[in-house]
Amino acid sequence: MSRLLPWRRGGPDTPLHDAPAPRFDSASAVVISGPDDLARLKPRFMHALGNEFDVEALAGRLVPVLLEDKSVAVFALAEHVGSDQADELVRRIRARGGMLASPSRYVLAAPLLLAVSRRQITGQALGLAAGAGGGAARTAPAEAFQDIIEWGVRNGASDIHLNVRQGEAESEIKYTVAGRYLAPERFRRLPTSTLFDMLSVAWMDIQGGNGAVFDPGIEQQGGLLRQVDGRRIVLRWSSLAADAGPSVCLRVQHDAGADLPTLEQLGYLPEQVRSIRRVMLSESGAVVIAGVVGSGKSTSLASLIAGLPPHRKVVTIEDPVEYRIPGAIQNTIARHLDTETHAGFAAKLRSLKRSAMTDVLLGEVRDPQTGRAFMDLAGSGVNVYTTVHAPSAQRIPDRLASDFIGVPREFLAAPGMLKLLVFQALLPLLCPHCALPMSSLLRTDAQGRAHPSGMPWPEWLGLFQALYGRDLDPYRVRNARGCESCRQGRPPQLHGYAGRAIAAELYEPDLAPGPALSAMDAAVSKARRGLIDPRDIEARFHAFETEAMRRAAHGRPAVLPGLKVAS
Repeated sequence: MSRLLPWRRGGPDTPLHDAPAPRFDSASAVVISGPDDLARLKPRFMHALGNEFDVEALAGRLVPVLLEDKSVAVFALAEHVGSDQADELVRRIRARGGMLASPSRYVLAAPLLLAVSRRQITGQALGLAAGAGGGAARTAPAEAFQDIIEWGVRNGASDIHLNVRQGEAESEIKYTVAGRYLAPERFRRLPTSTLFDMLSVAWMDIQGGNGAVFDPGIEQQGGLLRQVDGRRIVLRWSSLAADAGPSVCLRVQHDAGADLPTLEQLGYLPEQVRSIRRVMLSESGAVVIAGVVGSGKSTSLASLIAGLPPHRKVVTIEDPVEYRIPGAIQNTIARHLDTETHAGFAAKLRSLKRSAMTDVLLGEVRDPQTGRAFMDLAGSGVNVYTTVHAPSAQRIPDRLASDFIGVPREFLAAPGMLKLLVFQALLPLLCPHCALPMSSLLRTDAQGRAHPSGMPWPEWLGLFQALYGRDLDPYRVRNARGCESCRQGRPPQLHGYAGRAIAAELYEPDLAPGPALSAMDAAVSKARRGLIDPRDIEARFHAFETEAMRRAAHGRPAVLPGLKVAS
């Protein structure tokens, strides 16, 4: 019978015992299916004892653990719980005077076993949450993680940021809400150890993740499913192995079955919607929507596809599916960070070309592989709809032709290949109940004495009038104090706002050298209707002073008498 050799620190290379012992019946081992089962274990689980028994090399298969009554149990994978190595570990526990637990052996899945062996999960981390109802207690880290998710969903966060500062006692939780990076007071001063425990437990539920356990030293991604107020929420996990510690970003995606808003509801102007529908009547070519991260590109793309007539066969390739599109045949393709080639993605594309589709949604073009897929599909004569990260509609071809994606410029320049390019940005909408007239900027008690650039408000208002007309009456600005309608327990940075809307620009390369209306001009048109604070337009695009200089530099009519332009 083979035995584990050697375990004694500095001892001879011989096993501790040679006497045979009855074989353990693997069927009698207790199965622990997850952190919640581990938290309910009696006597309570405390921590792993790998170092004490010199079994670090076996951490992926079995590990001795200390229980609350000072007894020792063996946690193992199902295929190792009755192995010779597990038997030898039990003999060593007894030989060193340890009290063997009853039951003595437990079966855990590989991710949970690794987390226990690395002490990413301990008894302290798994302390039962006070007041957990329904008889099914959840672990404290799981409850805390759920609380963080619920706050984000209820406050309309697009992203949840968990930044671990390993060299400091405290770490931070932040949210992206209405395009702002916020730190709610309730999550300030979070102990770093607590946040790390929370992430380690949360990773146990990850789907399609790279890595069996949460690893702060590598980039990881995957998906999580959660329920908040009866709604199914999908969280896209993406971690960055930063110098100070792992930074985890959770992109909040609502259930794919959620109702899709129309393009008009998203904020596209009526004339823009007409142009989009006109372009979509044509056969072949690509429609590409660009924007920064979190600008709502996927939502707009899904809304656009939902407007296709039912006689068109639509197939989607997404990573992952974010919205259920009526009539579309949707496919999720998970691609991992640590894989250069993606066989599943290539196989799906080969099958796709034999499916007799007329329209294809390719979730995002972001690398050479998706760039080649874009070329293959667009070049075959089908209608292609996709997204890309680019700073404007006119820069989309540059992005596609970049070294990161690699679509040849001559391919992009072929007539009809790029039939519509769209750039969009999300801007916060003013609360209709408490927004203030633009003239309130002159009240220094409410708005401060000057624009952030240092320009006095009267001068700034004069600049705005020179650009967009003398009449300021239709314009509104944010009321930072908010009102009963828009406060509702939200952070002060969001008081005075009520939702977001898109400002977009459209560019048809075959018809014009550039967009007829820029996204910034589209935003100003919304501001003229009292929907957007003009100052938020500057924050998203550029200062109105810069706009005046650009107009003058490009030979457009002078907007400010005596305006000096740098040579």
